Amino acid sequence: MYTAHKIETNKKNVKLVRIKTKKIFYLKIISYFFIKEMFLLQDIKLDFSDVLIKPQNTNLSSRSQVNLEREFSFKHTDQVWKGVPLIASNMDTVGTPEMYHSLKQHNILTCFHKFLEDYPENDRNKYIVSIGIRDEDYKKLEELYETFPEKCNIVCVDVANGYMDSLVTFCQRVRELIPYCILIAGNVVTGERTKELIVDGKVDIVKVGIGNGSVCTTRIQTGVGMPQLSALIECSEAAHDVGGYIICDGGITCPGDASKAFGAGSDFVMMGSMLAGHEESGGEIIQEGDKLYKIFYGMSSQEAMNKHYGGVNDYRSSEGKCVKIEYKGPVINTIKNLLGGIRSTCTYVNAQSIEDLPNNTVFYRVNNQVNTIYN
Repeated sequence: MYTAHKIETNKKNVKLVRIKTKKIFYLKIISYFFIKEMFLLQDIKLDFSDVLIKPQNTNLSSRSQVNLEREFSFKHTDQVWKGVPLIASNMDTVGTPEMYHSLKQHNILTCFHKFLEDYPENDRNKYIVSIGIRDEDYKKLEELYETFPEKCNIVCVDVANGYMDSLVTFCQRVRELIPYCILIAGNVVTGERTKELIVDGKVDIVKVGIGNGSVCTTRIQTGVGMPQLSALIECSEAAHDVGGYIICDGGITCPGDASKAFGAGSDFVMMGSMLAGHEESGGEIIQEGDKLYKIFYGMSSQEAMNKHYGGVNDYRSSEGKCVKIEYKGPVINTIKNLLGGIRSTCTYVNAQSIEDLPNNTVFYRVNNQVNTIYN
């Protein structure tokens, strides 16, 4: 005899009833309502490649009229931060001291990777200290704070799965340790969890994005995530409702994507692959024939775990890639291109500042974004 389950519902109460059958094991679903409401969210979620920005009449006649700096005050600290709200990702091959020294010249933030030992002087509050949620991470932060408190002005508690209860508890501990810090935590993709981190975890800025990075394979390994544009729209509304902010973490492939992220409500945009492969990026230059390359890998990749944890534990799998990127030279060229693109977006929608972009952005849903004949 095989045991199956029948689901019966009157839209208020759902009960499982055992059924005996000599035929194959089956799950008989009674109630389309149950499927629709409990398992399948019907609205289509969108990514950057699914939309374009509608142009508006504008009184801006030059990109030079656009202000890309923004000033922030925060829910849980009296600190004020002013600068261009772009961030170099906290990856081994992006969030380096060399990157910080270049980006601070443009008032752009660098989020150092978790495994950095020696932190430079925190000139103009332009870097972020990253930690995980292990006891060793807390101890490292505690020791840094006791010795160099000015280096802990901005702290990022970074885990791949921002839905763990332990993340909220850990953030509360960090807030208690450094009450004045600008506290960042993630990653999440839903409004409810965004609010929980801000209200219960005492977080100022929530990092948004699961599985959307160029060297991340979380969606392949787990099937979990949400297209980034929709995640930003949902999480930004939730964060702003309770006095917090969000960071778009991942999915940025070009300046237009960064503009779409700001237009969708993101307050900051974090980039990995766009800033990888430069002179300031970590790792050695590799020469193959007449071409130069640098290595770029995800922080949940086998390469990262071999380097920092001595290998991949038996109970888990790698959730990242390792790729070779053609060497790009100094990062200044990429930064100029990025800032120029965002300024140009602002002129198309009559946004005099980067802060105006969300209010001036209307998205078209499209089935083709660019002409790729020569790509």
